[in-house]
Amino acid sequence: MSPPHTAWRHQWLRRWAMRSISLRLLLAVLVIVGLALPVAGTLLSHHYRVLATQAFDDRLTATLNVMTASVAYDALAQQLVHDRALGDPRFEHVYSGWYWQITDNNQHTLVSRSLWDQRLPVLDNEQLSARSLTGPRGQSLRVVERDIYLAPLEMPLHLSVAAQDDGLTHDINEFQRLLWGGLLGLALVLLGVLALQVHWGLAPLRRMHANLRAVEQGNAEQLDTQLPNELATLAISMNAVLARDQRLIERGRHTAGNLAHALKTPLSVMRLQLRQLPETNRAAWEVELARMDSAVRHHLARASAVGEGVRFAPIDLHATLAPLLNGLDRLAQRRGIALHQAWSREVKVHMDDQDLQELMGNIMDNALRWARSEVQLSVTVDEQRLRLTVSDNGPGMSAVECQQAVQRGKRLDEQRSGSGLGLAIVTDLVALYSGHMHLARASAGGLEVTIELPVVARG
Repeated sequence: MSPPHTAWRHQWLRRWAMRSISLRLLLAVLVIVGLALPVAGTLLSHHYRVLATQAFDDRLTATLNVMTASVAYDALAQQLVHDRALGDPRFEHVYSGWYWQITDNNQHTLVSRSLWDQRLPVLDNEQLSARSLTGPRGQSLRVVERDIYLAPLEMPLHLSVAAQDDGLTHDINEFQRLLWGGLLGLALVLLGVLALQVHWGLAPLRRMHANLRAVEQGNAEQLDTQLPNELATLAISMNAVLARDQRLIERGRHTAGNLAHALKTPLSVMRLQLRQLPETNRAAWEVELARMDSAVRHHLARASAVGEGVRFAPIDLHATLAPLLNGLDRLAQRRGIALHQAWSREVKVHMDDQDLQELMGNIMDNALRWARSEVQLSVTVDEQRLRLTVSDNGPGMSAVECQQAVQRGKRLDEQRSGSGLGLAIVTDLVALYSGHMHLARASAGGLEVTIELPVVARG
C-alpha cells in the first residue's frame, strides 16, 4: 500500500492532467508575471534608492569639500577658524536639519549655528564615508564625514556635514508607490493581452472540437483541414481513420448481406430434399436445420447492424418506422389484434435506419405473435434518451423468467420456445447502441418490453 502523501500526489497529478489547455496557459502566464514583475520591481526600487541616496550624498560631499577648503587654525588665538559661508541659509537657523561640525575630539571644535548646543556623534575615518543617524530632536539625518590633518595640529580634525533626509525618504517612497502601481497596472494589462492571445491561439482547437462534435452527431463526414499546420496534420490523420472505419463497416455489412443470400439457397434446397425423406427420418433433420437457419439469421443480423461504431445524421423516428408500423398494423388486423400507438412528440434519433427497423420489427413481431387481442406501443423522450415500450395481453413471462432473460450471457430463445430469436437480435442491437432493455409483467397480463437508448438528437 502506497503512503497517503504518495496517493494524494498521484490523485493531484491525475486531476491536473485533466485541466484544460487554456487554464494551463493562463496559470503559466500568471506564475511568470507573478514572479518576473515583483523581481523587476524590487531591482528597480533598489536601484533608484541607491541612485537617489548617492545623489544626496554627493551634494553633502560638495558642501564638505567647500568646508574643508575654508577651515584654518589661528595660531595666535589657538583656535579653529572657518571664514567662508557654505551658501545655504539653513545652516544658520537653529535645528533646521542642516548642520556642519569640525572637531578634533579635544579642545578644538567649530559647529554651525543651526546645531546650537548639540553635537554630532563622531566616527573616526580617514576615508570619506556616509551614514544615517539620529540628530537633534530625533531628526533622521544623512551624514558625510572624513578626517583631515591641519598644520600645526597634531590631532586629525573630523569634518561632518549632515542634512535631514525626510525629502529623500519621501522621494523614494513616492517612486516606489508609482513603481508598484505601474507594475500592477502592467500586470493586469499583460494578463488581459495574454488571455486574449491564448483565446485567439486556441481558436483552431475549438473549431476542431466543434467539427468533431458535428462528425459525432452525423452532421459532417470528415474534419475540416483548413487549420494550422500542427492541427491540419492531425485532422488529416483522423479523417483517414474515419474513412477506413467507414469502409470496414460498409464492407462488413455488404459481406453479411452477401453471406445471407449465399446461405439462403442451400438451406432452401436442403428443406426440399428433406421432404423426400421418410417421415421417421425427417423430424430430426428438420429440427437441426431449423436451429441452423435460426443461428445463421441471428448472427447475420448482428453482423449487419452498425451500432455505436458510427454516429449517424439525425433521422425522423416516425417517418422511418411509418412503413414498418403500417405493415404491422395490417398484420394485426388480419389476426384480430388491436395495435395502439402513443407518441409523445416528433423526435429525431442518431441511428441507422436499418438497425431501427430491425429493432422495432422484432419487438413488435414478438408482441403480435403472443398477444391475444391488443398490443400497446409507447414512444417517449427524456432529454437525449429514447424510451420504447411495447406490451401485449398474451401469456407473458414470470418475474424470474424476465430476470433470467436479460442476464449477461443469456439468450431469450432459451427462455421461451418460438419467441427468442427476434428478441435476442434486439438485445444485441440495444447493447451495440449502449442502451438498456427491461422485461416485466405488463398491466394487461402479457410481456412488457422497455428499451432506453441514448440516441435522441438535440433540438
